[in-house]
Amino acid sequence: MSYQVIARKWRPQSFNEVVGQNHITQTLTNALRNNRLHHALLLTGPRGTGKTSSARILAKALRCSNAIDFVPCDKCESCLEISQGRSPDVMELDGASNNGVDAIRDLRDSVSYMPARGKYKVYIIDEVHMLSTSAFNALLKTLEEPPAHVIFILATTEVQKIPQTILSRCQRYDFRRISIKQITEQLQKICLSENIRADEEALWMVARQGDGSMRDSLSLLDQVITFANGPLTRQNVVEILGLTNRSLLFETLQGLVNRDTKAIMAILEKVATSGFEPHLFSQDLLEMIRNLLLVKVSGPEASQILELPDSELQALMSLAKNPSEEDIHLLFDMALKSANEIPRAHDPRIVLEVGLLRMAAAPQITDLESLLRGGARLASTSPIIKKSAEPSKPKYVTGDTPQEKWLAFVDKIRQQEAFFAAKIENLLFLKEEGAALLLGVSPKMAFLKDQMNDPNIRAKLQGFIDSFWGPGYSFQVLGGKESLEGESAQSLMQKKHQRAEEELRRQIEENPMVKTAQQVFKSQIKAVTEIADKGRR
Repeated sequence: MSYQVIARKWRPQSFNEVVGQNHITQTLTNALRNNRLHHALLLTGPRGTGKTSSARILAKALRCSNAIDFVPCDKCESCLEISQGRSPDVMELDGASNNGVDAIRDLRDSVSYMPARGKYKVYIIDEVHMLSTSAFNALLKTLEEPPAHVIFILATTEVQKIPQTILSRCQRYDFRRISIKQITEQLQKICLSENIRADEEALWMVARQGDGSMRDSLSLLDQVITFANGPLTRQNVVEILGLTNRSLLFETLQGLVNRDTKAIMAILEKVATSGFEPHLFSQDLLEMIRNLLLVKVSGPEASQILELPDSELQALMSLAKNPSEEDIHLLFDMALKSANEIPRAHDPRIVLEVGLLRMAAAPQITDLESLLRGGARLASTSPIIKKSAEPSKPKYVTGDTPQEKWLAFVDKIRQQEAFFAAKIENLLFLKEEGAALLLGVSPKMAFLKDQMNDPNIRAKLQGFIDSFWGPGYSFQVLGGKESLEGESAQSLMQKKHQRAEEELRRQIEENPMVKTAQQVFKSQIKAVTEIADKGRR
């Protein structure tokens, strides 16, 4: 018997074996159980994620006479025929090679015939986006109202090329890229079953190159098994797939973080002798710096964000302790600039080398707060201070009276969140009683009372009080139905402006020049207007 490749040998034969598409397999299983399966299904998503396999599994679940809870037995004649692609009642068409209107007309003519065995005939059209416009038009009516014994399953990787008239007649299922972790687990399962020794890091690198495609990952696994002719190691995978050595990437990142030019020079020699592709190396380094930044920002939660083996995750966590976030941002920006220049360069290797040396010689970025705490030290080169010293500002609002303090408080909130301040400025400030602020709601604004009872709004206001009024203060909102003696921030602001205008008017009236003008022209002051002129009033 001829050798069967791993991708075909381990092709899923039931919904339980489909990896990474639980949202689809569960929906289809429930549709079968509740007899709610649509007559036309559209399976779309990236290559190698299980579209055609799911179509065949669905066909077996519909036709298998020995199925238990719609799980096909894979032993009966119907299941074997479908698995081997020779079932007369499950027809698979390749949209790329049968894209003409004649092929669809033949399909349309055969739809009316009853299945040779079983209850359903299933038509699977793969790469359906390749059909011509006339072929799509010929399929429309049949797709919308097929006979009761016919199920259409369309599969495509480019759903945007399918006419809207076809999409509107189908129930759409979107397949997702499979995570590296799920692919790695499946590769481990296969290697264990095939009695192949494989390191977890080696399988992770194979899964990473699969780019979310299970079929591509299985094909790569087949390739590296043949090459290694023994246990799979990370070094084997790097050599056969032409990848960048991960340990070399970590050495590079360590040298860049430490600004160690000598270490970078040694790394450049390794890159040159190893024959790594400069563009590939720069892209991998970019991803490594990005991973370092995410580890720095997210901390322990990085394991839920990044799809990395535990060994690399621990190494990144250790490496992320020293540099600041700003410093990693600088390294990423410089690496991105070099990566963009490499494809256009006449000699990409020179651009890569100069880019790494420039990054190693760049000043380390820190912030003033870390320096004051003693948690960071200036580099030997001139530092870039991220946060400049600013004059200290009072943390809590002040005022000659509690009302003025309340007005300053609302203004402080307005600087932070204008929409929330628009609510608070309509509250009446009654008084400050001990460590409590008594606020009120006028009958005209009774709706505010209900809003202020909302736990989220109360929590937000309490947070502002703790930040800007003072620690240990609470608040209470009264009224809503009866009149209360108090003034809102809006009213206090209007009075403040009115007093300012009156003071300005008084100063103008008492001005000797204005008095003289009134006597000469026998005039009176009707209005006072401020005119802004280039920042001066």
